[in-house]
Amino acid sequence: MDFSRQTNRKLYEEHAATIDLMARVERMFQGRAGAFPPPAGDANWPAFARAVLGALEVEVARHFEFEERDLFPRLEDAGAADLVALLLEEHEAIRGVAKPLAERLRASLAGASQPADWQAMKTLGLELADRLAAHAQMEDGALLPALEDVLDEQTDQELLLAYAAQ
Repeated sequence: MDFSRQTNRKLYEEHAATIDLMARVERMFQGRAGAFPPPAGDANWPAFARAVLGALEVEVARHFEFEERDLFPRLEDAGAADLVALLLEEHEAIRGVAKPLAERLRASLAGASQPADWQAMKTLGLELADRLAAHAQMEDGALLPALEDVLDEQTDQELLLAYAAQ
């Protein structure tokens, strides 16, 4: 997509990275129907788990907070309260999946997972992949175009700098 606002381009890039990672999450968990826990010495699992944890810290924490604090009020003022309400609802649902998944991923990395944790992790991972990828795509199609009309050049610059400093 081609956006004139730098803030939108940054968010779009983050969405693309998130969608790619969520595809990896889906492949990892779908491909391991009976293979959990990962075999001892599986070098791919720790890197994968850390990548997902990092994405949760960036996408679900930092990214959502930025949108809620700095973008959604501007959209509401511009008359897009329905869109903001929908996005906030999705943020809460995603957080509700992300938190227990992050806890299980940390336990796995620490070697403290139990067999029942693996099925729960798989269920949460697949739900997160579905919800977060769909959410990012919706923001690309609705939020970012709406922001194109709401942000002026100076506000765009200020927001981008504030987000970078976050």
